[in-house]
Amino acid sequence: MGEGNCRHLLGDLSDYLDGEASAEICAEIERHMADCDDCQVVVDTLKKTVHLVREMPPPQMSSAARARLFKSLKLEDFQ
Repeated sequence: MGEGNCRHLLGDLSDYLDGEASAEICAEIERHMADCDDCQVVVDTLKKTVHLVREMPPPQMSSAARARLFKSLKLEDFQ
């Protein structure tokens, strides 16, 4: 399929990967991927990335770094 169709589907990939896309969108993406190796690679890579990020432990931040972050975001009241 054409590059324009690839771009059209990119907007729905997040919902597709999260299982939140409609059945119609899922079918459209899967039909497109059957004929588009580039999009298949993109979807596979995104799936792996999402999996790795979800499996990573949360980052540790020192209290000094946290205070600087909250100050720069003007969120001191939430500390």
